[in-house]
Amino acid sequence: MDKKYIEKMLSKMDEDLSKQGMSRRDAMKLAGLSSAGLFMGATSASAAEEEKIVKSNAKGKIVIVGGGLAGMSTAARLTLNLDNPDITVIEPEKMSVSYQPGQTLIGAGIWDEDDIAYNRDDFVPDGVKVIKERAILFNPQENKLTTDKGQVVSYDYLIIATGLQLDFERIKGLEEAGRAYSSGDNTKLLKALGDAGICSVYTAEGATKTWEQMQKYIAQAKSGKKTKFVFTHPSTPVKCGGAPKKIMYLANARLKEAGARENAELTFYPNGGAMFGVPEYHDAILEQFKREDFKWHYRHNLVEVDKENKIAVFDSKWQEKGPWDPVMKDYEVIPKHEKIRVPYDFLHITPAQLAPREIGESDLGSAKGWVPVNKETLQHIRYENVFSIGDVAQVPMGKTGGSIRKQYKVLVDNLIALMNGKTLEAKYAGYTVCPLITDIGTVMLAEFDWTVKPTPSFPLDPTVERWVFWLMKVYALKPMTMYGMLSGKA
Repeated sequence: MDKKYIEKMLSKMDEDLSKQGMSRRDAMKLAGLSSAGLFMGATSASAAEEEKIVKSNAKGKIVIVGGGLAGMSTAARLTLNLDNPDITVIEPEKMSVSYQPGQTLIGAGIWDEDDIAYNRDDFVPDGVKVIKERAILFNPQENKLTTDKGQVVSYDYLIIATGLQLDFERIKGLEEAGRAYSSGDNTKLLKALGDAGICSVYTAEGATKTWEQMQKYIAQAKSGKKTKFVFTHPSTPVKCGGAPKKIMYLANARLKEAGARENAELTFYPNGGAMFGVPEYHDAILEQFKREDFKWHYRHNLVEVDKENKIAVFDSKWQEKGPWDPVMKDYEVIPKHEKIRVPYDFLHITPAQLAPREIGESDLGSAKGWVPVNKETLQHIRYENVFSIGDVAQVPMGKTGGSIRKQYKVLVDNLIALMNGKTLEAKYAGYTVCPLITDIGTVMLAEFDWTVKPTPSFPLDPTVERWVFWLMKVYALKPMTMYGMLSGKA
């Protein structure tokens, strides 16, 4: 990005801020960024200052299952807050801390896989032991677990931070793909998707393939052939709920850049009945869709892919008015559904997502498969010495890196309180942030919590797409994550 481009963005930002009577420096501080940090990769403004930490002499063996962003950030935070920490992280994947939010940028050819690849062992806090195996059996009654290599690990306190699995195998026609993780070897998944327009940015390798496939079908549209781009959103909670739309916006940007937009039809098929769970953001996205001439069909869940004929099959749901109910004094509501066959050239799949089998099917899991915790304290609802954080935790609207940034401090404070026999007073308020990329160069920064209302960090209209938020997405958020959160400070 050249100097003139950056100056244009900053000029627009200053123009907006001046209307609010605020300087850029003050706005950055309010948003949690240092002014220099926007481009130079500093962490949050608060983390840039010396944090006064009163170390606890609490004792206990802490085991963290999962060494991704959530697990390693928590481990780092604990080492800062305990005098003599005894922490073990169980994580088999050597690239577990890779920067997953960058996968959408890879899918549009803005970043490469190397830009998000980080080695787990480079981010292990001093004194923390790593077991490079997978925990597969849990015995919370005896405070023990067993790894895939047969090692039995005991603990006093357990933190579940495994992340989630991508359930491609539930889609008919893709059963061979199985379940996948965002990082690691996903050769089986890529083979199942094939080389005829099916892709997903939800794995690092898949994001690279998305860009390869996108270019192929942009070229097809540029040649004059009408080309159908189809994007899905499943019936389960997903990490980064904006990603299914982000890749659609970016495909649109690349089509316009190539002069091929008029030959492309972009259609979004979400399982739900809205674009976003927060009404203000839903309304803004709807207007963006209309502006860009996107098509959309609510309440459609992808259930099958006919790869040979390039047909995506959706379960379409709706309700009809039934007979009059004299007891309830109202008409019955009858749910209806049918299979809809949709032809595609380019199909981006956001897969169903759920806790790993070994978690969901254990005593630590819930009927829905996630780890059931108190949504504020993050303590397990049945086992008081167990906590969970990140994508695998059963909390509303909490499956983003921005959510983890708030959660891991709460978890550490509460765990140490428990170790000291004190009341758990730290509370997670449900903060979630989704930098919704709407074009190459603009982002709508959707911030919200359990009030289901916008909670903007900047004194600006949060429903407006802005250059400065693109700068934050591309330049500031990765260093804030990799060198702020993973140090336990941001």
